[in-house]
Amino acid sequence: MTDIERLFKTYHQPLVRYLVRRLGDRDWAEEIAQETFVRALRQEHIVSERAWLFAVATNLVRDEARKDMRRRRHLELLREQAKAEEAVEPEPTSLERAQETAMARRALECLSERDREALLMREEGLDYNEIAAALELSVGSVGTTLARARRRLVEAVDEMQREREGREKVSVRGNHAS
Repeated sequence: MTDIERLFKTYHQPLVRYLVRRLGDRDWAEEIAQETFVRALRQEHIVSERAWLFAVATNLVRDEARKDMRRRRHLELLREQAKAEEAVEPEPTSLERAQETAMARRALECLSERDREALLMREEGLDYNEIAAALELSVGSVGTTLARARRRLVEAVDEMQREREGREKVSVRGNHAS
């Protein structure tokens, strides 16, 4: 097995999972992962493989996001319209799961880019050294970054839940007034 085959076999799935969580789009995540491994092919020597791969992938995401923000928004709108047109009434449990997933994604989007990336990398199993290398942080600041990110994530989810409960109360009162 060649080095690139070993690298791919070892890190492809975790890298794609990280990218899907980061991007919310599996196809785009696969493209970024593919480009990351193409760049790995061009490298003569990689010191910390996992950190290098995640750093390159993160930088590619940033670059692509700058180039393709409008295109992604347009495609997402088209995708949502298509889903709405062919939507079948989901089971309440799947609807609740979808709402919770959407709330979690919105809460993640409320975080700074660095906090979000650090949390997602940690969730994917990267250790502090690898996160530090990928995000160009000192190892000592990774713990602080993760703690702050977790706190802000909880605060964002709590705020969204309060807003949803407030809307539900208004909706219930409005129905009784009729």
